[in-house]
Amino acid sequence: MVLASGSPRRKELLNNIGLMFRVQTSEIDEHIDAHASPQDNVMKLALQKATAVANSCDDAIVIGADTVVVLEGQILGKPSDTKEAVEMLQSLQGRVHEVFTGIALVEVRAGNIYRTQERARCTRVWMKPLDRDRMEWYVGTGDPMDKAGAYGIQGIGSILVDQIEGCFFNVMGLSVSLIDEMFKNWGIQVGTKIRSQGV
Repeated sequence: MVLASGSPRRKELLNNIGLMFRVQTSEIDEHIDAHASPQDNVMKLALQKATAVANSCDDAIVIGADTVVVLEGQILGKPSDTKEAVEMLQSLQGRVHEVFTGIALVEVRAGNIYRTQERARCTRVWMKPLDRDRMEWYVGTGDPMDKAGAYGIQGIGSILVDQIEGCFFNVMGLSVSLIDEMFKNWGIQVGTKIRSQGV
């Protein structure tokens, strides 16, 4: 099993459900297609990440994931600098937005891609009204700089969120219930077959 992501949050979530895996990051151009839906974008990028890593594997199941924040149809990725992070928080504060995470599984057998599947999940998030001092303080912690939408719902960023509708872990970057469903589609029970086969 290989996680094609350097995200510590995704690593933590997979560890929490007992998966045995290694991390191998993929270097792809995370280009957002303005003409595609958020669901299609995150599934495509998740598959590209997983495939890039799968191409260097002999026998493995590779997990790729991608997350975006969407506000009134506009996709927000990771902020490029602190100024953009504050601007993103300003646009999100006091409003509801959506978080889309795509997950891709790529199975490799004898160095060849055997099968793939991609799915996406959406969670709605209501952000609290925030004054500029609080936004600048949060950005100053460095926490939002590697996160879509410039915030993390876990840890210190949790104080910015009022409520959610949907999967909490999806907002963190990996819906564990969705990945469990995807493994079941392939007849794999998390915690049993994966561990015994050591893939």
